[in-house]
Amino acid sequence: MRFFLAGSLLLSNVLGTAVPRAEQKVDYTGFKVLRLSLAKASHDIEAQIEKVAAHILNPGKTTLDVVVSPESVDTVKALVPESIIINEDLGVTLAEEGELVSPDFSASAVPSETWFTAYHPYADHLTFLSDLQGGFASQSEIFTAGTSVQGRALTGIHIWGSGGKGSKPAILIHGTVHAREWITTMTAEYFAWQLLTKYASDTTVKSLVDKYDYYIIPAVNPDGFVYSQITDRLWRKNRQTVSSSTCVGRDINRNWPFKWEVTGGASTNPCSETYKGLAAGDAPENKGLVAQVNSLRDGKGIRLYLDIHSYGQYILWPYGYDCSLVVHNSAQLRSIATSAAAAIKAVSGTSYTIGPSCSTLYATTGSSVDYVDSAGNATYSYTWELRDTGDYGFQLPASQIQPTVRETWQGLVSTLTNAG
Repeated sequence: MRFFLAGSLLLSNVLGTAVPRAEQKVDYTGFKVLRLSLAKASHDIEAQIEKVAAHILNPGKTTLDVVVSPESVDTVKALVPESIIINEDLGVTLAEEGELVSPDFSASAVPSETWFTAYHPYADHLTFLSDLQGGFASQSEIFTAGTSVQGRALTGIHIWGSGGKGSKPAILIHGTVHAREWITTMTAEYFAWQLLTKYASDTTVKSLVDKYDYYIIPAVNPDGFVYSQITDRLWRKNRQTVSSSTCVGRDINRNWPFKWEVTGGASTNPCSETYKGLAAGDAPENKGLVAQVNSLRDGKGIRLYLDIHSYGQYILWPYGYDCSLVVHNSAQLRSIATSAAAAIKAVSGTSYTIGPSCSTLYATTGSSVDYVDSAGNATYSYTWELRDTGDYGFQLPASQIQPTVRETWQGLVSTLTNAG
């Protein structure tokens, strides 16, 4: 797939970013990651930084991790004097992440756990899902939840146990909402792989599969995911154009039609990493996702929604749009999150921070977790931010895929066990 934008090298004064948005692959050799400390979250300061930096990796926080070209380091430091360099050369870190690997799917009808030792091209993720489902055709199916801007299906796998298809409350899991968060694709797939391959041999897994219907979409932002693999590893948004701007993309986790209109939790600037769109739910991806949430709500209901992100190591629950609000089942959400964090930590010592989304991390409007909780009537709705806390950030090395998915799986087992 080739991506065409006006001109071969669109520079910062046109696109509001210091990285050329070109058809050629962006080279981050020599780029640095700075951690900036702000006195308080400020959209004005963040907007100024966004004009100079290549990317803001964690927008909305008082501590910002930003990617900066070597020649722009001093300019960013002048804007925010309190800063440290946490990565001297992003290009080196990307090399540690490893190349995309296309496995030999013909070697086995059902993918093996070796799938989770490398990152893979998008087309291979579709093959993985197809092959996994094919090995367990009596208790799974491939489904789609609408299409992307560029016409790619939002492809997922539906898994069920005793009682048959669609007979139990739904567990809905989304990965790769933000294109650069590759570890989330692998984690969502690991959940599906465990649920199907261990059903016949693990009594705990069997009981969990028999209790719920699982709807898992490993990549709900396929266009952005492909773009991050081919052109810009740090791309976040979808690939939707905006008629009034040369900048591309909406943040589909700021586009859900619930509290979208509230200020302070998203950007109205098309060049921003958190651009909310022109209207609530105007991203094609969101239209399909909203329709599926509403359908599950009107069926057997949604017991658990899990939106998987990286990085930061957080377990978060509503609300994102207002830090003063307390969700009605806050005590239950906290109890389940506490147990999940303990289960994750027991595997390899990884610590997670838990709490309400807005007050624990930052404000978000038009977010999935708020929508699925409020409009989708989910019993429990969470965002999980996976490894790490910034040493590698989104470029988690391939050597950390298996440790991450294994510990996160134990967090899911704990959550499902306690959500009944």
